[in-house]
Formats: sequence, C-alpha cells, structure tokens
Amino acid sequence: MKPNPKIIIFDLDGTLTESKQRISAEMGDLLERLLQKMPVAVMSGAGFPQFEKQFFSALGDETHFERLYLFPDNAAQCFVFVQGAWHPRYDYHFSDTEKTRIRQALGEALAVVGLTPEPPRPPEWGERIEDRGAEIVFSGLGQAAPLEEKQKWDPTGEKKKALRDELARRLPEFSEATGGSTSVDITRKDITKSYGIKRLQELTGIPIAEMLYVGDALEEGGNDAVVIDTGVPTHAVFSPGETAALIKTLLRNHS
Repeated sequence: MKPNPKIIIFDLDGTLTESKQRISAEMGDLLERLLQKMPVAVMSGAGFPQFEKQFFSALGDETHFERLYLFPDNAAQCFVFVQGAWHPRYDYHFSDTEKTRIRQALGEALAVVGLTPEPPRPPEWGERIEDRGAEIVFSGLGQAAPLEEKQKWDPTGEKKKALRDELARRLPEFSEATGGSTSVDITRKDITKSYGIKRLQELTGIPIAEMLYVGDALEEGGNDAVVIDTGVPTHAVFSPGETAALIKTLLRNHS
C-alpha cells in the first residue's frame, strides 16, 4: 500500500459494502473520518440512484461532501457536491439510437452464449437488462437478486466473460466490462474506471502516482483491473471488513 496517498479511490460493491447492500454504520463513520483528512472518490458500475440507496444513508450531515467525488456507471458520469447539492461534472448518456443498437446486440449475444431463455426467478429480483442512461447493464438474475443466488449463478465468471467477449465482437465501438457477480456493463468507448482516474486527476490536481485505488477485483479480468494501466497505486481487498481495516490504518498514518 502507498504509505501516504493524497486521495483514496474506492470501488463500491464488494469493497465498501456487499453487493447491492447499504454500507454499514461503521463504514459510514470511517468514511466520514477519512474525509476529514483527505478527498475520497468512489467508482462503481452502480448508477447514481443506487448510490443514493447504498451509500448516502450511512453518512451524517456533517460529512465533508465537498471532498467526495462520485463516479457512477463505471465513470461514465461524475458527480460533485456544490452549494448543498450533487451536480454532474460530466455525463456520457447514450442516445436513443445507441440504446437500440446495444439492446439488439445484447439480445443476439445472449442467445449465442446460451443465456436465453431467462431462468425462472421472482419478479422482485428486477429486470435482467437495465438502462442507466450512460450505461446499459446485463445482470444474470436481476440487480436485486440475493447475493447467495448471484454467487451460485456464475461462480467461475465464465458466463460473464463469454458474454463480454461476444459483445466486444458485436459492439466494437463501445466498451464492455464484467461487473459484479452476475453483471456485464456497456459504456461508451474507452469510458471505464481508467478514464475516471484520469478525470479525477484533472478535477483535483493530484498526480495519479499520489492516489490509491482500493478494490476487490484487481486481478486480471476483474472489473477494477482496468485502472492498473493508468499507473495508479492499488490495494486489493476481498471484503468490506478488509477495507475497514485499511481505512483505520490510513487514519492512524494521517493522525
């Protein structure tokens, strides 16, 4: 771990909290304390509404939100806190024509890799294909499926990888990445967390070498691995508990 980074960048699901779960009160307290010391960014495949459900609920009114940078939709959007409200610094929404093309290619790719028809599942688990404006996401069982069911659906990641590779062939003008335990995310070409790191440098003036990226999928093929090419120092974690321990260490180092 870089000993004294000037900004910490976190993945969300699997890093700050379990998949699609609200962050814990302890994690919220740790993030509040960390924001007293330095800026913090969060990059996730989740859309901004999901941030509102998972993230904000554990942060108090006294949190230094002005030091917090949010990058939903795999950094296809960036939000900053100005004059008491969240405002987009950029937003790469798809056009209606682009959305139609992506949905058609996604349907064809699902058939090719054997992911049709849809598996039986309760309707409350949500749609398999979600339009987040700047990102279209396929989730094998639906975004709201229980974590244990998601983990059973594709334990080796082979289904996600096959779908991502087929989409890359059909949609070369877009970027495709495996997301959470069942997800494949589609954004504009070259709009990934790697792009987010570079934009964060512009927004903060902090050199990439003085940042620290923390994620649970930094291994080759993982959805955090794209940041490595930027040269950003990284720290792999495998649970929110490990992230909490890391934040405590950072707080001690910056006391």
